[in-house]
This record gives sequence, structure tokens and C-alpha cells, in this order.
Amino acid sequence: MKRKLFPLALIIITILTGCLRLSSQDETPTESFTPFPTLTPESPAPSSLTVCLGREPNTLYPFGELNPAARSVLAAINDGPFDMVGYEYQPVIYTRKPSLENGEAQIVRTPVQAGGQVVDADGNLVSLEQGVRVHPADCRSDDCVITYDGTTLLEMDQMVVNFRLRPDLTWADGTPLTADDSIYAFEINANAKTSANTYLIERTQIYEAADAQTVQWWGVPGFIDPTYFTNFWAPAPKHLWNEFSADQLPSIDIASRTPIGWGPYMIVEWIAGDHISLVKNPYYFRSSDGFPKIDTLSFRFIPDPNKALSELVAGRCDILDPSISLDGLANLLQEMQAAEQAQVFINSGMTIEWLGLGLAPASYDHGYDIQKDRQNIFADAHTRQGIAYCLDRQSVVDRVLFGMTTVPATYIPVEHPVYDSNITPIPYDPEVGVSLLELAGWQDTDNDPSTPRRAVKAATVAFNTPLLLKYYTTTTPQRRQVVEILEKSLAECGIGLKVEYFSQNDLYASGPEGFLFGRNFNLAEYAIGVIGNEPPCGWFTSAEIPSEKNLWAGTNITGYSNAEFDSACRAAQLSLPEEQTYINSYRQTQIIFSADLPAIPLFYRPQIAAARPDICHFDFDPTANPLWNIESINKGDACQK
Repeated sequence: MKRKLFPLALIIITILTGCLRLSSQDETPTESFTPFPTLTPESPAPSSLTVCLGREPNTLYPFGELNPAARSVLAAINDGPFDMVGYEYQPVIYTRKPSLENGEAQIVRTPVQAGGQVVDADGNLVSLEQGVRVHPADCRSDDCVITYDGTTLLEMDQMVVNFRLRPDLTWADGTPLTADDSIYAFEINANAKTSANTYLIERTQIYEAADAQTVQWWGVPGFIDPTYFTNFWAPAPKHLWNEFSADQLPSIDIASRTPIGWGPYMIVEWIAGDHISLVKNPYYFRSSDGFPKIDTLSFRFIPDPNKALSELVAGRCDILDPSISLDGLANLLQEMQAAEQAQVFINSGMTIEWLGLGLAPASYDHGYDIQKDRQNIFADAHTRQGIAYCLDRQSVVDRVLFGMTTVPATYIPVEHPVYDSNITPIPYDPEVGVSLLELAGWQDTDNDPSTPRRAVKAATVAFNTPLLLKYYTTTTPQRRQVVEILEKSLAECGIGLKVEYFSQNDLYASGPEGFLFGRNFNLAEYAIGVIGNEPPCGWFTSAEIPSEKNLWAGTNITGYSNAEFDSACRAAQLSLPEEQTYINSYRQTQIIFSADLPAIPLFYRPQIAAARPDICHFDFDPTANPLWNIESINKGDACQK
């Protein structure tokens, strides 16, 4: 079942190679007010804040494929529509978070007919025909799935959600923001030429305005969405964009370079290659409460982390956004923080560095051939568990990442509400690792611990085969350091490595030739993450195995397939956060995953930001946009007020 997931490692090439054609066309102002504060001799100088980004935004078109820098800038233009903070969703521009409890969300029984669109039992959008497996009404588990006979009257569950907008919302040019602006945004996104992600659009049956401040979303029958309270399209300024077609918007200035918003700031200028300047939005709905705290805001583009840090020290950067790669300066930053010369912010979100084990190479898809195919080295779970105990992951965290992050116990962060605290993390323990390897039939036949163990009674491996594994990853300095530590610790257990480094393009090349997507590796180190709060059990379901059937697209590059895991993941995805089944099912996936270990989590990839000592209210949250509360950030003496 494909969820709203965005695997970071698997799309990083697209992100890194994307570019923006910046237009030099100037837009004609449509309002009579000046965006700059009017000063009198008695007026204090306007306060200013400079945020330095690791790259220039690829676009500010809010419905495009945005790089991290673009998302940071847009957080200053648009407030919400909701914030995700501390693994919780908080409404910003609608009056309350829809829920079953408050009646703003409902699950209704709806009749469906042959030929109509439904979501089947595997989460796929299909036409209802004879032979299609579906969940009938009041059924959300594999146990009650039926096969449609083509004639019997059938009812299925359908979700209906109301989003009620605040009545005081206004665009930065003074035009009221209404439900119709969100409907317009949906219509733009429904255009296949402009939409970056069609998953939710395809599963939306109706999206309409019930009144000027109320939007109603109807899902396709059978689509039960745990994140239903986010199924609201961020408004677009219909009064400004409506004269253009949807496919024109990504390339015109008023949508891609100077988009108008409803948030705390509005863009004054974008100087390509240098900076973006913004000032207070006079129509911001929180302005009467004194927000934003800072008058003018600048975003500078500084790719070099060393230069960015120098600019922070010199006072020409107030905040270093996490889009700047500060990993290599982590030790220095921590020293500066100890000396009260800077503030350092470190988060571990839902992006994990993995060591994938090639359980099922693509060649196995046509039947295992003992004469031609790679031996089934990882068939025994004891072998996989033994490898995990022989990985000194904590040394990687301490020495390579300066203790800034932690070793995961499972695929869900410890802070997440559905994390199962009963799962015992696997520590570095070579003695336990060796005993598990011996249990799987790998023996030290020459009494020389410096040489790889050999298969003696390994069930699926030829006698005397050495435990010598190919290890593939990219050429980055950090990964080379990781490999150096892991290679040494594995050797203590009699596990040998043949390490090969590749460019990102080669490692992530499409199957069947590509190493990862072609499922052609023993061990592979890679990163994968998700934008959002939903636990990504789908990463390891059978449906996500890259193969000829799905054109080699999918996140489950190890080839792991477990019907029990698939069933638990589907049950979780068909449950709602307020239901106990939701928690129980996600915890079941963690139990199964921790026992099977198709991939071993090495560490959470840290996000690092920094700020000058006099900056306050920069609340860096692992699940939120780095600048989610830009309107609250302040500096200097104003922090004492």
C-alpha cells in the first residue's frame, strides 16, 4: 500500500540536480501601500533578522518540488495551514483540528457500484469489478476482506472531513482569504502537468466549499487515511493567479519568485544568487498580538559551511538553517556553544542511515538457481542478528557524529507516540554476535579470528563458503569514516568486507542494472526518510520490492517479504490515530521487524542548525519546518521583554 511517503535517499539525485530558471521580469505592484516601515525622527530603527541557507530556493511555487531552502522561505510567507510539532499536528488557519470526536470527521457507509472508483484491500485505486478484493463497510482488517462478485449490493466506508477556516484570514495585499482559494489550489494540483504528488488527489472524490469559511473533503470509498486532518490544500491567491493556466504558474514570477501569502512576511525582492528580502505583512492575522516580532527578514544563500559559520560570528547571519551542511563543523560548534559564542540545535527526525541486507536479489525472482545465483547468505535470521551485534554503531555515533545522534532500536523514533518501548535495542556485543553466527552454521575453521568464518552447517550456503560480504555505499567522507569503523568491528566476529564506493548516480541507478533498485548487493549503506509524521512501515512491505512488475520502483530494496508484517502494516494504515488498533498494529510491525532485521538501522541522521547567542524563540523541532515559528523569533534586548 503506497502512502504519502517521500524517501529522501531515493530522490536525492533529483533534488541535487534540479535547477530553476529565474525570470528577470519585474511584477507591477498592485497595492498603494509601501511595504517598508515609515520612519519618523522618533521612530526606532526597524529590527532585522538574517537567516542563511545552504542553497538558493529552486522555486517558491508552493506546489512544486521544493528543496529544503524553499520550504524555509515559504514558512515565512505562509503560516500553516497546520504545524507538525513534537509528532503532533496543530491547526493554524483552520479553527480546530478535525476529529471523529468533535464531529468534523466522519466515516460513513456509502453504496458502491460496479465500474465505480474504490480503494481495494491492498490500498490501490481501482475500478470496482468482479474479482476485486475490498473491505466492505465496517471492515478494516485482512480477516474480513471480500472478493466482489460483480452483482451483490456493496457498501464501503467513506471518510468525510470538514475544515473550518479562521474568519480573519487575509492575503498580504488585503484581499480576504476564503475556502474558494483552497478549492482553487486543489484544482491547480489536480492538473497532472503541475502536481508533484498525485496520491491524495487520486483518492479524493469531492473537494468543495460548503460556505465561505468551510472546505469539505470526501475520500474515495475504501480510503481510510490516518492523516485525514491534513487533507486540506494550502490556499492559492485565485484573485491573482486565475488569469494564468495551471501549467503556466510554475514559471511566472508572481507564483514562483514573489508569491503572495497570508503569513507573517511578504517578499520585497529576490536577487538571484545572493538573497531574498522580506518585510512584515501588514494584514497578518496575528499582527494585533505583536507578531511577527522582527520587522525585516533576509535569506542569504551560503553553500560553504565554513563561510556560513564565519558570517555567523561576524553577525551577518543570525541563524544558520539546517540546509547548510554543518556536520563537519559539529565539534567546533559545540565548543562555541560551551563558550557562549553560539547556540547549537541538533535534531534527529525520521531519516535513518541504514545497512540493507540483500535478502532476495532480483535474480531470485525467476526462481533460485543454485548454480548461477548468489548464495542465500542471509536466509537464516541468526546470521542477520549476528551481524547486528557485531556492528559497533555507537562508536560511529560518538566518533563520526560527535555524539549528536543515537542508534535506533527500530524504524520509528523513540519520541514517536507509537514507538514500542518494550523492544530491546541491539548493542555492540561481539560475543553474542559470534554465538549467533555459529548457531547459523558459520565457524572459525582455521582458529584465526582475522580471517572470515566459513559455512560449515549453514543451511542455504555451500560448505566452506567464506563469510566475505560486498559492501556498497557512496563516496562521501562521512560514509568512508563509517565504513572504517564497521569494517573493523565486523572483522572481530570473523566477518570480512569487500568495500566498493560509488557515485550517487551509480548507486541509485534504476533497476535492473542499478545496485540498490536492481537488488544486486550483499550489504548497502544508504539513507531513507519521510516528510510527515506517519510511521513508514510501507518501506519494507512486499508491495515496495523493486521488480520488473513495478518498473523497479520501491523502497524495499532488500527484497524482504513477510506476510505477517504486510498484514500488520496494512492494519495500521487502515486505522486512525484515535483507535487502539493503530497503536497495536504499528507496534506489531516493530516486533516483527526487530526479529527479522532485513535492514539494520545505523543511526538517525542529525539535523543541525545554529544561531547567534542573542537569538531567542528559535524552536528547532525534529518534526517541524525549521522556521515553523518564524513570527516568534526575536533578538537582542527584545528577548527580555
